[in-house]
Amino acid sequence: MKKMFLGTNWKMNKTTAEGLSYTDALTDIISKYPEFEFFIIPPYVQLWKIRELIDSKKSALKLGAQNVHYEDAGQFTGEISPTQLKEIGVDILEIGHSERRQYFNETDYTVNLKTLAALKHGFTPLVCIGDSMQDKKYGVSKEVLARQLKIALHDVPAEAIGKFWVAYEPVWAIGVNGIPAEAPLVNDIHNHLRDVTVELYGEAGREIPLLFGGSVNIDNARQYAPFENVNGLFIGRSAWQPDSFEDIMKSLHETLA
Repeated sequence: MKKMFLGTNWKMNKTTAEGLSYTDALTDIISKYPEFEFFIIPPYVQLWKIRELIDSKKSALKLGAQNVHYEDAGQFTGEISPTQLKEIGVDILEIGHSERRQYFNETDYTVNLKTLAALKHGFTPLVCIGDSMQDKKYGVSKEVLARQLKIALHDVPAEAIGKFWVAYEPVWAIGVNGIPAEAPLVNDIHNHLRDVTVELYGEAGREIPLLFGGSVNIDNARQYAPFENVNGLFIGRSAWQPDSFEDIMKSLHETLA
């Protein structure tokens, strides 16, 4: 069975009590599926308590943060630095999510700065890229995604391969009104992204994990996961309840066996 990364970003959802209850249940569930590597990305204010809970249960569950600044400190009101997240014990930094790009002026260039900062401090950057519905309509998705990926990984050395992940999240497929992507399109885009990583790093580029996220649910997860260049699933609201997340785990366990 191939290695798969499975995780979810809670966005601005769940109270701390709800987050702890979810995490407590999830750590018990994932112990039954050692073939997968799991991660959760809660809001900042919950990270410390959730870190303590994960550690107390000696769980392999990875903990992520939804954003990070590229400077270690400074006059950046409302931001959070790599050093502050390091103190908490965060493992993964989500960088470049489409909502950060849309609402908070994130650019390809700041994504690159944050990726380099995350690697410098020993985090696993989860670099998010995505095409818009307009990009899709005009047939330029592959060019847009290649540009985003190349800028994000600018100056990232080959020695860092294995220390960062890439998530393809089509903007038109995520959120409440997202349109689930058809499996052949996901396969085609991920094959294209693999071509880009090989262009950047040679054959070693095949080792960069490529995750897919965008209205992933129990039905389409079974379709996406077997593709050679889909190395994980970045799941939204379908994983926001432990039991529904476990349904996806069971399905993938059977599909990939």
